[in-house]
Amino acid sequence: MTDTFRLTLAQLNSTMGDLEGNADRARAAWRAARDAGSDMVALPEMFLTGYQPQDLVRKPAFVADARAVLNRLVADCANGPALGLGLAHWPEGEEKPFNSWVVAQGGKIVAEVHKHHLPNYKVFDEKRYFTSGDISGPYTVGPVRIGTPICEDAWFDDVTETLAETGAEILLVPNGSPYFRGKQDVRYGHMVARTVETGLPLVYLNLVGGQDDQVFDGASFVLNPHGTLAQQLPSFVEDLRHVAFTRTADGWIADEGEKAVQPHGPGADYEAMVVALRDYMAKAGFDRAILGLSGGVDSAIVAAIATDALGPENVHCIMLPSEYTSEHSLEDARGVAGRLGCKLDTLPISGPRAAVTDALAPLFDGTAPDLTEENIQSRLRGLLLMAMSNKFGAMLLTTGNKSEVAVGYATIYGDMSGGYNPVKDLYKTDLFDVCRWRNANTVPWFKGPDGEVMPVRVIDKPPTAELRNDQKDEDSLPPYPVLDDILKRLIDEEQSVADVVAAGHDRDTVKHVERLIYLSEYKRFQSAPGARLSQRAFWLDRRYPIVNRWRDPS
Repeated sequence: MTDTFRLTLAQLNSTMGDLEGNADRARAAWRAARDAGSDMVALPEMFLTGYQPQDLVRKPAFVADARAVLNRLVADCANGPALGLGLAHWPEGEEKPFNSWVVAQGGKIVAEVHKHHLPNYKVFDEKRYFTSGDISGPYTVGPVRIGTPICEDAWFDDVTETLAETGAEILLVPNGSPYFRGKQDVRYGHMVARTVETGLPLVYLNLVGGQDDQVFDGASFVLNPHGTLAQQLPSFVEDLRHVAFTRTADGWIADEGEKAVQPHGPGADYEAMVVALRDYMAKAGFDRAILGLSGGVDSAIVAAIATDALGPENVHCIMLPSEYTSEHSLEDARGVAGRLGCKLDTLPISGPRAAVTDALAPLFDGTAPDLTEENIQSRLRGLLLMAMSNKFGAMLLTTGNKSEVAVGYATIYGDMSGGYNPVKDLYKTDLFDVCRWRNANTVPWFKGPDGEVMPVRVIDKPPTAELRNDQKDEDSLPPYPVLDDILKRLIDEEQSVADVVAAGHDRDTVKHVERLIYLSEYKRFQSAPGARLSQRAFWLDRRYPIVNRWRDPS
């Protein structure tokens, strides 16, 4: 009896809707597995179509095209290892397609598994898109019977127990599992439980790369029975890992292999933002970015993220000073651009501002200057940056952090202008931590320089929009440590006003923040997408009505 089984794990980055391109990547992985003498190569959930496809997957022509591409792929990979990968499958007579994972060998499909548990929470809405499949039994590849619970199917014990009871000897779990802070510990917890319950080894194979706001962090791993970690793939990068299993008296055991160190804390968030921006731009057809560099901390970290994602030669920074811009800000902007190696141009807004002021003067006569005049400055900057973006084909990045996005401390059609916001899900206090992390750390695949990428003063100085004399953010907002704690309680934890007050906050301050959150919903509805880092990011995680008069009476 054969007593070894060799499995190639292809932790790869697929592109939504690029069926032929994704198939080519699968072919390359299959060839590598063949050359390595593997019995099978596995790719993640929905790899061929891309994930999450949302309503694209309910378009019959798209699903039919995916099946045609699959058939050609299966034919091309006939003489060699088995091939397993995910896509949507829409059988005739079904109201909706299945989220499927197929196994092909010898030029034909030998098994097709349909996802049973369809997640319908946070960013997932799979009951809208897919039909729930029946629980499938195991299939045979070479000497081993494999059970494949697709992603969510391994978060519950019914599918894996059925597979074990019907003869599965290894559990192979293909995933499209997006990153959020602390996600890997959650995965370990669930997958260890499945190995303890079934007594089987388990392979957790995850997508890597960015898709719109979501980041798939890879971080695939192999567990032996009872939860012992045998191999750990890296996070946020593609990897091809050949894993050997040996049959023993106690069942199949995976050989020990490399256990890549996993990023955590601010470093994990930073890597996620770099991957998200890199893939959003590349998959949307952009290779250059432009942004307004104010000398403040938000634009500084966005410039660093863009540089690490694209390379300094592809990042163009613009300083747009007014009479309120301090010399310190000008120096700090030059310091950031110089450290990163990015091009920096200065484009004063004084001339356009004078023209707008003159044009509005007859209509504004008799009124006192207020927020309107401040917003004109911001909107002029947005107009000029968008003009540069249009002229030179570079994507404009916007730089508002989650604290500002939450309370509307940003100008619609002004500093909110742009195609993507890397820091949209990063509260201000967390942003400071990320800045300090990047000043002290780098990783090999970053395209930016090592060492300090922003002057320490940029991080330490009091935040200000510099739209009037001596302006500070705390003139109109609570101090950021106070504001962020209130925001995290109201938004991330959905606490009541009474709960937040009981935690030690002033009730008037909490009510003020609550009011700003609800009033700013229309701004968020029109804001650029950004990398999801938490479980309560603005967009699919948190879906509130734009018009809403309810306020918490507690």
